[in-house]
Amino acid sequence: MDRAPPGVLRGLRFDNRFVAELPGDPLDTVQPRQVRNACWSRVLPTPVAAPRLIAHAREVATLLGIAEVDIASPEFAKIFGGNSLHPDMQPYAACYGGHQFGNWAGQLGDGRAITLGETVNAAGERWELQLKGAGLTPYSRSADGRAVLRSSIREFLCSEAMHHLGVPSTRALCLVGTGEAVLRDMFYDGNPADEPGAVVCRVSPSFIRFGNFEIFASREDNTLLERLVDFTIARDFPHLAGDPAERRRRWFEEVCERTARMVAHWMRVGFVHGVMNTDNMSILGLTIDYGPYGWIDNFDPDWTPNTTDAGQRRYRFGQQPHIAQWNLARLGSALLDLFPSPAPLEAALERYVAVYTESQQAMTAAKFGLKSWREQDEALVAQAMRLMREAEMDMTIFYRALADMPLGHPSADLLQECFYREDLRDRNETALTGWLAQYAARVREDQEPAAVRRERMNAVNPKFVLRNYLAQQAIDAAHQGDDAPIHELLDVMRRPYDEQPGRERYAAKRPEWARKKAGCSMLSCSS
Repeated sequence: MDRAPPGVLRGLRFDNRFVAELPGDPLDTVQPRQVRNACWSRVLPTPVAAPRLIAHAREVATLLGIAEVDIASPEFAKIFGGNSLHPDMQPYAACYGGHQFGNWAGQLGDGRAITLGETVNAAGERWELQLKGAGLTPYSRSADGRAVLRSSIREFLCSEAMHHLGVPSTRALCLVGTGEAVLRDMFYDGNPADEPGAVVCRVSPSFIRFGNFEIFASREDNTLLERLVDFTIARDFPHLAGDPAERRRRWFEEVCERTARMVAHWMRVGFVHGVMNTDNMSILGLTIDYGPYGWIDNFDPDWTPNTTDAGQRRYRFGQQPHIAQWNLARLGSALLDLFPSPAPLEAALERYVAVYTESQQAMTAAKFGLKSWREQDEALVAQAMRLMREAEMDMTIFYRALADMPLGHPSADLLQECFYREDLRDRNETALTGWLAQYAARVREDQEPAAVRRERMNAVNPKFVLRNYLAQQAIDAAHQGDDAPIHELLDVMRRPYDEQPGRERYAAKRPEWARKKAGCSMLSCSS
């Protein structure tokens, strides 16, 4: 593995506390194995044939202190494609386990993710740089450690789209093509095919997951579990004070609170994660691991974007708040031996419910343009959700249109762009007209100028979201050698709440041709 010249990425300062303060795997090979008594394994990215920078997020580069001249350098693509290293990088793959679709899966770990190191920027903020699709690690099992272009584009774009929507999320620095083919069975139908390969550089203050703690609890390794907990608090939650027991109590409580707020934001913007396994849950309450995610087009709480979950629908849109609590309970069970009694953990789980409820009610009130939430608003909102579902209305367009609704003359005609089927519109028009009258009466009680209400609503209801069909169009173009749609879509998602004249097509509801098209509706985990 080459080391980059000292002048490249000179703005980065590494301290790599995870590998410096926690025990590592004594073996340096990528042979698949059970890694015990270690939090990480040293591993180098596997070089690729022809690393090429496809896209980068300039905001993330600025956050890290990476200059544009460095990004334009051929060395940048080499480093973030896996062919070269900054002199201070210490790459590793983390060891963790997890519950997948409700069942304990044992050791999982970073099977194709390699953390290059931890940087501290000029503001004193810590950022881990992690390559996804960078090659084999001891946790790859029978896989190849690579990622295909289509899933890499989706992760790159969605990481940034979520951030600009105001949803807690990991970030993405860049997307690098590898110049190599990756064999994947996209539909799990026994017909694998070669696809272009790519590597995404993910960025986060921490990539520690619930599963990092679960693996040591499952092995009854309380010594290492305790060490990891105290490290995580010291590095990632330095504001917590008190004796060790109090810090741990407040830490788990904060994890629950952050998770509650994150999921409330998911529900606000219509995001469906698709794979809410415990190994995909960030200890910082950040959205992490963008696999077969999706966005609600026609409103349906039972919709899941994951074909693997099509039967069980465990991770469907409306189930996400419950699953997050279930995952937190699994984390609490893993930590049980480090607490004097279950009481603090149980109290924190109750705190999750309280914070989620409070956040969800406040966000719902804002989405509907209400100054504050009242108990009687529950029925009004429930009726709106039922009508959106039964009439097959587009969630994103509905709320933007509602902001423009004249309270003196509310009419279903002003929601025309929301409907996916005219027959369902006609069937529900009378009920919808009645609801709009009730809604207008409720909003008038707040005695707020229409312009003020509209501005407040449009600040929480995005006009643009990363609909699956939009991402698929960018993917299709990239497969033909055209990267421009990736750049355009990234730029649109930088200002999701603005009108952006001339870009109306990015705000359009899903076309009928995309209803069942692969990549435009549901997706597989194959990436």
